[in-house]
Amino acid sequence: MLLNKPRGYVTTLSDPQGRPVVADLVTSDVRLYPVGRLDWDVEGALLLTNDGPLTHRLLHPRYALPRIYEASVEGPVARAALARWRRGVALDDGPARPLAVELLDTGPRESRVRLTFAEGRKHEVKRYCEALGHRVVRLRRTEFGAVALGALPPGASRPLTASEVRALRAAVADGPPPRRGGR
Repeated sequence: MLLNKPRGYVTTLSDPQGRPVVADLVTSDVRLYPVGRLDWDVEGALLLTNDGPLTHRLLHPRYALPRIYEASVEGPVARAALARWRRGVALDDGPARPLAVELLDTGPRESRVRLTFAEGRKHEVKRYCEALGHRVVRLRRTEFGAVALGALPPGASRPLTASEVRALRAAVADGPPPRRGGR
């Protein structure tokens, strides 16, 4: 399933603190688990499945599955600064470098950039933008691998199409499955 996760939901099936969870938004005959996480204040494309081995492969860095985000950040981002954005930065857990960077809009108070990352490290996009001097004010994942959010409204979900499932499986099909904990 694809869920357009709204802000204010925790990416889990239950929360001991009683916060709203993504499981509240999806109706299914089978128990579905989120593929990775989106922070409570991040919205957008979240896959849910009951296929554990596929989940493991989709999240494994070896496969470098692209995740596309649109970030609204504080301050102007000049076109001339995009080379710096594309070079990458050193974060506390290692280097981070997007696969692609596109400036969507820039203004004196806020700019919008589209960033493509191949890893799903904790708060990676937010930390990346912050390292470049721009705090994220809104973050939305628009694509996860071959699956695009499109016009799916916030809080709504839909089954993946057969071609989307085939494309996801094909993207992580080469070679033996990675071992847990290894790269």
